Amino acid sequence: MIEVLIKRLDAGVPLPAYAKGGDAGADLVTTVDLTIAPGARLLAPTGISIALPDGYAAFVHPRSGLAIKHGVSVVNAPGTIDAGYRGEIQVILINHDSQNSVSFSRGDRIAQLVIQKVERANFVEVSELPGSGRGTGGFGSTGNL
Repeated sequence: MIEVLIKRLDAGVPLPAYAKGGDAGADLVTTVDLTIAPGARLLAPTGISIALPDGYAAFVHPRSGLAIKHGVSVVNAPGTIDAGYRGEIQVILINHDSQNSVSFSRGDRIAQLVIQKVERANFVEVSELPGSGRGTGGFGSTGNL
């Protein structure tokens, strides 16, 4: 288990927490009441900031229940929080429902935070890439699109 330093920017909301043992994502909540109109997006504050160790990043993922029940997702899913970022974690939410607004109250769960180890790459320019079984086959190349 990795230790993540966290600063509570709003004393009235809970810290991220895992709902069940074995969960990959810890729930993030909003610090404000908000309503997202059909097709609209907005920035929701969470009231926390974190300090990750080098070699780690945090990723903000949508909550599957909000997606299936209300059409709510994270616009830039997953949102990336770099180890050096110390500002408030905010979530860009979007309402994909074409007819109904979606409302959240202060303290409602809006997204999940997943902490992962990440590697930095050394990019080496070459004139040709080695072959592979897939080659240059892209979107739909497996016939499952």
